[in-house]
Order: sequence, then structure tokens, then C-alpha cells
Amino acid sequence: LGRLHAGVNIANLDAVPWKEHKDFPGVFLKAVLTEEHTGSPLSCFLVRIEPGRRIGLHRHPTSVELHEVIAGNGVCMLEGVEMLYAPGSVAVMPRNTVHEVLAGADGLRLFAKFVATATG
Repeated sequence: LGRLHAGVNIANLDAVPWKEHKDFPGVFLKAVLTEEHTGSPLSCFLVRIEPGRRIGLHRHPTSVELHEVIAGNGVCMLEGVEMLYAPGSVAVMPRNTVHEVLAGADGLRLFAKFVATATG
């Protein structure tokens, strides 16, 4: 997978284990950066969704989420609007918006970033 440069620190991403999502079978996460690493409200994950699997409907009440598609294909539904996912696609899920992601026949890989926000 490569390396992550976070300031002067370098992380070998191959050494970070994939963990199956607790709620969505066929979805795997690799915690690249957490708030503890960044000292900020930023956290980043590599996401692997197996072909035909999905991250079901959900929302993040206290975070903005940004997806960058790095491989595969699929669809993201954001508040009922369909967005096609292919390498190079980028999508933002504002705080507390309902969304889901469905992987296509080739599966899907995302770089997902979360920034915690004030709940207002």
C-alpha cells in the first residue's frame, strides 16, 4: 500500500491490520490516522468493500466525512441522491447526513477522512 507521512513521522501502511467493520459484513477498515496521532479532530481510514457489499444507511452526528475513491467502483447514496464512485471521485458527507455506499462488481477502496465538528 505504501507509506503515510504525518509531519516528520512515517507509517508503513502494510503493517496496519485490516479489521472487519462491526456492523457491515464484507467491509474492512484500516486505521491510518486517529485523533491521537494527529492531535486534532482529524482521523483517516482506508476502507475496503467487497464486491456487492455495502456500508448501510448511517450518519455521523458529530463529523464531516470525505471519501476519495482509490480503486474499484460503486455508488454512494447521500440523502437520496446517487453519486457514482470510480477512481478519482471525491465526495463530502456533511455532518449528520444519511448516506450509504455500495460496492460494484470489482469491489471498492476508499480513503475516508473524518473531521469532528461542533454539534451546534
